[in-house]
Amino acid sequence: MHHAAIAALGLNWRYLAFDVHPDHLRAAINGAKAMKFIGLNLTVPHKLLALEMVDVLDESARAWGAVNTIRFEGTDARGHWRPLIEFTDDVPDKIRARGFNTDADAIVRALREDLGVQFGPATRVLVLGAGGAGRVAALKLAAEGVGALFLVNRTAQKAEEVAAEIRRLYAGATVTVNYPNDGVDLVVNATSLGLRSDDPLPFEEGRFSLDRAHAAYDMIYRPAETAFLKAARSAGCRAANGLGMLLYQGAAAFELWTGRPAPIDVMRVALERNIYGH
Repeated sequence: MHHAAIAALGLNWRYLAFDVHPDHLRAAINGAKAMKFIGLNLTVPHKLLALEMVDVLDESARAWGAVNTIRFEGTDARGHWRPLIEFTDDVPDKIRARGFNTDADAIVRALREDLGVQFGPATRVLVLGAGGAGRVAALKLAAEGVGALFLVNRTAQKAEEVAAEIRRLYAGATVTVNYPNDGVDLVVNATSLGLRSDDPLPFEEGRFSLDRAHAAYDMIYRPAETAFLKAARSAGCRAANGLGMLLYQGAAAFELWTGRPAPIDVMRVALERNIYGH
């Protein structure tokens, strides 16, 4: 999607993938800075580690406690920090790495645009998984003002930690570490269950049924339809996979690097072609 966006905007850029061991992440970030890269994306397990490795954290990274996007910035003649894209002549040697999080906004945008979910005091959401993605989703949903959050994780202690964090940050939030006793507006799968064809469903069928949910969202985008989404559609839920979240977080990163609106439609077509072959 980034190559398609780069071509659409006529930029002489390349977006490349690098396999970096966590032990070498700091060196990789510093190396990219030294080579005057425009920016970086980070994925698991680097998002948490990078919090301590960038020079400055944007409010988004501080709020959600993870960095998935880095923008390199330099100082201009007046000593102001500016994105490297803005330097048309020589790029300064004094460069810093600024960490952002574009995942959280991407989650709610995908839920709104792909499923038509609205957030408010009457909204009830079950989040399956309290790891990195589940934690950010739960925190963002609390920030959006959902009325009730239910957190379920294989290790209950991790869900309890996320619940405690939500209660500390959002005093009015109602969060329960357990399955709901009645219906919910939305179920979000933030676990890795569904990546393999023989994976079980990401919830205990004896404790929750999808016919008690109006909508279901799976952060997994390959395969396009997991067993969870198939079951959700069979139960009459509106359902969507994680392609929208992937698209919107990427588009936001692209805009941070370029300072220009991302060509969303071009990026979506490129994603769908790459992931699904059409």
